[in-house]
Amino acid sequence: MANKPYQEAKEAALTSSPESGSLDSNPFGVTEPIYDEQLGPRPNVFHRVWDSFKQDPNQKARAAGAGGNVFDVERAAQNTADSPLARKLKGRHLQMIAIGGSIGTGLFVASGKSLSNGGPASVLIAYSLIGMMLFCTVQALGELAVIFPVAGSFSAYSTRFLDPGWGFAMGWNYAMQWLIVLPLEVVAAAITVQYWNVSVSPAAWVAIFLTIIISINFFGVRAYGEAEFVFSIVKVIAVIGFIVLGIVLNIGGGPSGEYVGGKYWHYPGAFNNGFKGLCSVFVTAAFAFAGTEFVGLAAAETANPRKSLPTAVKQVFWRIALFYVVSLTLVGLLVPYNDGRLIGSSSSDAKASPFVIAIENAGIKGLDSIMNVVIMISVISVGNSSVYGSSRTLAALAEQSQAPKIFAYIDREGRPVMAILLASAMGFIAFLAASEAEQKVFLWLQALSGLSSIFTWGSICLSHIRFRRAWKQQGHTLDELAFRSQAGVIGSWIGFLFNILVLIAQFWVGIAPVPDSDGTRITGAVPLVQNFFQLYLAVPVVLLFYVPYKLLYKTPFMRAKDMDLKTGRRELNLRELLLEEDLEKATWPKWKEAYKLVC
Repeated sequence: MANKPYQEAKEAALTSSPESGSLDSNPFGVTEPIYDEQLGPRPNVFHRVWDSFKQDPNQKARAAGAGGNVFDVERAAQNTADSPLARKLKGRHLQMIAIGGSIGTGLFVASGKSLSNGGPASVLIAYSLIGMMLFCTVQALGELAVIFPVAGSFSAYSTRFLDPGWGFAMGWNYAMQWLIVLPLEVVAAAITVQYWNVSVSPAAWVAIFLTIIISINFFGVRAYGEAEFVFSIVKVIAVIGFIVLGIVLNIGGGPSGEYVGGKYWHYPGAFNNGFKGLCSVFVTAAFAFAGTEFVGLAAAETANPRKSLPTAVKQVFWRIALFYVVSLTLVGLLVPYNDGRLIGSSSSDAKASPFVIAIENAGIKGLDSIMNVVIMISVISVGNSSVYGSSRTLAALAEQSQAPKIFAYIDREGRPVMAILLASAMGFIAFLAASEAEQKVFLWLQALSGLSSIFTWGSICLSHIRFRRAWKQQGHTLDELAFRSQAGVIGSWIGFLFNILVLIAQFWVGIAPVPDSDGTRITGAVPLVQNFFQLYLAVPVVLLFYVPYKLLYKTPFMRAKDMDLKTGRRELNLRELLLEEDLEKATWPKWKEAYKLVC
């Protein structure tokens, strides 16, 4: 056992506020589980590693969230608030997760399909509007995550502020999305390598990439944060470099010296397939932003969410403005939408990347290979995030008794080991890349995860709207919130309604598909039905999760006056902390005030 002075200091640390002053002034773990002192000789490396996988002794067996066919909302909220996940993510990790979280194949590769289907003007309009919607959504998420940094935040907020049945559906919807993304991204990485060498079997590359991704996640959340920090820096540098290069090429600074300007907006034109083409781009653009919400999921593993999260969510503005809108505007100026290499482009074929095509068209040797390296790193980054996202969501569902209890197992290093094992096992589906069934299997896997982000974002916005109503009805004021959404409740309504519009647009494109660039249309009952379910399969799947669970456990629609606004709140001495920050802000020059408003 620990000695008396240590035990007294430990108890004092545990009873203090997680936000009360500097972490350095409290070395006994307001952000980490605490164990007794190690007496005697230090064990060898093997035993230390083995012991780290033992269950966290601070994780106690708790009553189920659903028992006797009635869902216990209070217990579910308490379990997610008390999760012993390690809080090791720092501000710089969150900021790079925010900046680079959704920069992947959706931007680098799938944007080619958007350009082919809708033309450059449709790409610019759709990505800008979806970006505005995501700005509102992430601001709402930031407000909720700062005051309630709980495990599995997306489903937990739906359970707490909407309906436990809908929280169950959203949790499994989000977990399934990322469980399926891992094999898809690993296959995409293996296909990207074939840009240089087609003689090596894709299965060999699948094994290498899977080993890298699984190893990173088994090293814990700090390893995930550091890996994403490095990956995101590479992606950010690549996008900024492409923007500079794109401007130079457009004004005639390439090897040929040809001035490009806006000629591709005149011929073949700014739009393709009219309004339906624009609607199809809305859907693709929404998929491209998947991962933006990861900062909210990471809140439960952040040392100081009150300080780190606001900065991270504000970074979304720069990602939207710089990385998506500016880079894709340049792509639309440099690549015509009728370029044959864009036809049939998929999220796993880097050869169809409009970024690579733009560089090839300019005749610059070697840069296309560098861009493909960036695409491969982006794919590995998304695969890494998929294990993190699915494992944390599964652990939170298990904490609320909405998934098998084994997934709630969290070890001494704060890792949800069993959930990571399941997520890693799903990656082995990627070995189908070497089989003839690859295309059909992955097409339907992609269909399962297709609309998942739309449901997640819509639920976040609606949860924020309901939270604000409960906050006001229970006698609280906005001054009590450590971080307020810059878009407010109006922004959340915009985000929610925009997600509904995307679902409607996807339904229309599903029943009346956009023709290919050569004019070919999908005809016949069977191909049309297959096309519809490949685009809309997620909707019946969500309903199959929601309706039976609601009927079985009789989950209530949460009323504002009954919502629990206390469990899991981290701001115990908010007034003093905000006063201290206001005094600090008073010393800032005007330029810093303006910068901090958006960053």
